[in-house]
Amino acid sequence: MSTALDALIGIERDLGTHTFTADEIVTFAKKYDPQRFHVDPEAAEKSNFGALCASGWHTTAMWMRLNVEDMKRQVRAAMERGETPPQFGPSPGFEDLKWLKPVYVNDTIRFTRTLNGFRELQSRPGWAMMQMSSAAYNQKNEKVLEFNSAALILLSA
Repeated sequence: MSTALDALIGIERDLGTHTFTADEIVTFAKKYDPQRFHVDPEAAEKSNFGALCASGWHTTAMWMRLNVEDMKRQVRAAMERGETPPQFGPSPGFEDLKWLKPVYVNDTIRFTRTLNGFRELQSRPGWAMMQMSSAAYNQKNEKVLEFNSAALILLSA
């Protein structure tokens, strides 16, 4: 395994933040999760959430966008240092996805990813499976999202 990658194990990486606006929440929800508490502010006030809130899928999709942007930055930085960066491959999926608290209008959410380790694949020489845990926190530092995931990584051709 790469020493540079091994050095990242156990370190929580900040992927960035995003502030969820009412228009964005409603637009996403109308297309992908049209429940009353995501698309109708008045109905949301009468729901168990008490106010308009983002779909959990919206929150998770924003994590994915920031995650991919971060991986691209890491690859560029490695290349600028003269290193050959690993090639990131697809993910077999998520486990234990939990939406712990609602994300309300104007909440600023901070997204993170922690590399937990690698497992080299016997069936694919040069490839490994990265195990990661990810989370998101609101401006009060309350965890609103968490999940575990994996992704393929090409270590050498």
